[in-house]
Amino acid sequence: MGRNGKMLDKDIDSTYLKEKIKVKWYQPEAFTPLKSYHICIMQDGNDYFQMGKVATLSDQLHEEGVIEDTIFVGIHYNDKYDRQDKYHPDGAKQADYMSFLVHEVIPMLDEVIPTHQVGGSRTLMGDSLAGTLALMTALKYPHTFGKVIMQSPYVDDTLIQVIKDTKTIDTIDIYHTIGNKETKVQTTSGSIEDFLTPNRELHNLLKAYGSSYVYHELDGIHTWKYWQQDLKRAMITMFGY
Repeated sequence: MGRNGKMLDKDIDSTYLKEKIKVKWYQPEAFTPLKSYHICIMQDGNDYFQMGKVATLSDQLHEEGVIEDTIFVGIHYNDKYDRQDKYHPDGAKQADYMSFLVHEVIPMLDEVIPTHQVGGSRTLMGDSLAGTLALMTALKYPHTFGKVIMQSPYVDDTLIQVIKDTKTIDTIDIYHTIGNKETKVQTTSGSIEDFLTPNRELHNLLKAYGSSYVYHELDGIHTWKYWQQDLKRAMITMFGY
């Protein structure tokens, strides 16, 4: 299925990160400035557009009328070390990256796209470390981001403590997946880690809060093959009518 919409982009000279960052978004074929749109901001943005086939899925689901009007936005990293610095719970640039999202990306998107401009219409999505970043940012800025899609997030003690300390988790809608064979995942640092067990612990913690929370275990490992296959369900779950 070919893409019918348009890929647009804009560079932001970030005051927080001291670098120029390109923000891309996919405008559906039926886009009109007379409507207001939900926004889904994807870390690992190029991966979601290329391997996740998000633009094609957007066309399909909008054409079928099964999701609300949504603009998918992608932000990518420079290299794996930059990704670690920006997305990891203890990353050197994580706090500045969150500020970049809230104070630079959101105002820019509200300017170029007719958005609802409320937290409940903004979603953060990410895989692995990017999923961790999505959840931590929404927990810190719950009035800015009301939904999280995290696929196979990295879970450590820092993330768990942030969740335990938060008072606003019940205001966030969360979609969470992990593969049932993600027991030996190679990380950026080169270590081999079990992602499945900590994600099950995270699941038990999140469901205990009674928030709007959806959890699935996929039959697979820590790769885009399985994340891509689950994206349609994720989108319908979080953006469906």
